[in-house]
Amino acid sequence: MALTKEKIINSIYYQVGLSKSQSRAVVESLLEIMKRTLENGENILISGFGKFEVKKKSARRGRNPQTTEDLQLRARRVVVFKTSGVLRNKINQSL
Repeated sequence: MALTKEKIINSIYYQVGLSKSQSRAVVESLLEIMKRTLENGENILISGFGKFEVKKKSARRGRNPQTTEDLQLRARRVVVFKTSGVLRNKINQSL
């Protein structure tokens, strides 16, 4: 089951003790800051968690798998997430 924005807001509400509206404002503000930073092409580094990187992909040839028609995929930017060593170790600890 996925962790949703609403579950994050509830966790802040119960664990930190902020009101529901304050918790929502904190989460919304944080996400807005992250979105603006990524839109500007900057990376986000969160120690002990990981790094969000903006990568540039150049235009390339592609193929529609249903029709096998060749097509040109446009250049674009994508966001890639790399986990920190600390988080990676915690994830793999239970194996």
